[in-house]
Amino acid sequence: MSAEQVAAELQSIQRRRAMDAAHEARLILQLAAARPAALDPVGPGAPSSTWAAQPGGGEISEFFPAELSTVLNLGRGTASHRLARALTWSRKLPATLAALESGDLDERRADALADVLAHTTTEVAGQVEAALLPEATGLSVYRLRERATALMLELDAAAAEERRAEGEKTADVRVYPSPTDGRSTLAADLPTDEAVECHDLIDQLATMLKADGDPRPIGVLRAHVLSALIRRPADSGLPSVAANLTITADLSALEGASSTTGEVNGLPITATHLRDLLARVGALGLTTPDGGTLTYALTGPDGQLLATVTPAELARLARRGCPQHPDSDSDSEGSNGPIVRRHIADTEAATGARAERASAPDPCGCQVLGPPPPTSGYTPTARQRAFVTTRDRRCRFPNCGQRVGFTDLDHVTAHACGGVTDCTNLCCLCRSHHRLKTFAPGWRFHLDGDGTLHVTTPSGVTRTTRPPGSRPPQTEAVPPGPDPLLDQPADDPPPF
Repeated sequence: MSAEQVAAELQSIQRRRAMDAAHEARLILQLAAARPAALDPVGPGAPSSTWAAQPGGGEISEFFPAELSTVLNLGRGTASHRLARALTWSRKLPATLAALESGDLDERRADALADVLAHTTTEVAGQVEAALLPEATGLSVYRLRERATALMLELDAAAAEERRAEGEKTADVRVYPSPTDGRSTLAADLPTDEAVECHDLIDQLATMLKADGDPRPIGVLRAHVLSALIRRPADSGLPSVAANLTITADLSALEGASSTTGEVNGLPITATHLRDLLARVGALGLTTPDGGTLTYALTGPDGQLLATVTPAELARLARRGCPQHPDSDSDSEGSNGPIVRRHIADTEAATGARAERASAPDPCGCQVLGPPPPTSGYTPTARQRAFVTTRDRRCRFPNCGQRVGFTDLDHVTAHACGGVTDCTNLCCLCRSHHRLKTFAPGWRFHLDGDGTLHVTTPSGVTRTTRPPGSRPPQTEAVPPGPDPLLDQPADDPPPF
């Protein structure tokens, strides 16, 4: 194609995207209409009045954003945004939705208008729309948002206060990967005056360090000051606390030449960073950090979790051997020495770690490590909790990233319905998705023995999540069967 044809095709794609966005909004509203809030629990299990408001003004089920996120295979926040803008377009900005459906207005500008005018009245939204829609395509997205906000505040100052009050309920501190490997961004949603005050304080302290001769760039010093203020608070009046880090590392990462990466609370880090971190917490010396815990996770060739064990338990198992070969006072070259070595070799071979060591002859094959046994009670045991949280690491609902420190251990088949308290029937769910599984009608959850979770929405969409690090089992290639068209007798003509 010529350059002119390419440009025309790109513009055509933009128009089709706008039309698809409008069509998607109509379909979302149609599905939402089939999920009224009347189906939600009342009394025990009902949402708290202190929680952030859900899109739909109490007319749509609180569980619908979770269903929409599963259908679209997106995060719940993105699904809630798509629902909120569809409601705003249809109820307050019909001309904007019509322009989107015809391809005359692009999705980003229509999204900006919906975001600004979501909390104002229908009358004010209509006035802003009438004033700005004719020139919207001639304004940048930022300028359109700015003009819409200013005009909305002139007509309805109360809407700004409503948005600010809603922001108080949704404020949070979040961490997410930055573009640089091994680094992450810590972001806090604060009132503007507090955010400016915090930044000014950090900047002043960083400037002092620079004046004292620290050669690092000022931005690096600001990041250092913020980290130091949070991790080493002085005279704050707050009680002393210890940070909880979940460091995921392969045994091969302990070797200096390894390039195996790792994770810290689910965020990826480089192999060098991982070794530095392990050295700092004392894991290289196979010791438990002061005030912390150290648990080893033994995984199979497909990444499935086989067992969790502490260093002390691992040493005790190595000394005792297996039930069929009890410990004795013989030396390391006696009857138990080879057995201990064989068991260690068997374990390493089963987990895919240092398999070349598994060369001791005639292993006895006795199992000395495995998942914790089931319990007859409702509450999981400490060993079950350690195993499941190590296996899952986060909420297992599709597209949810809530860490295990903020999740519940849920019986996939309810205990009251005969579900056992066993690792094959337990998984981590955040409180929101735990409530959904318990109270929302029409949902189905199924957990495989290896921890694979299958979630099916009331609309019939199924999503599957595997524990982090777990891979689908390797299956042997099946040779193709006979082709019914190619392998027919010559006198049997094709049926067409």
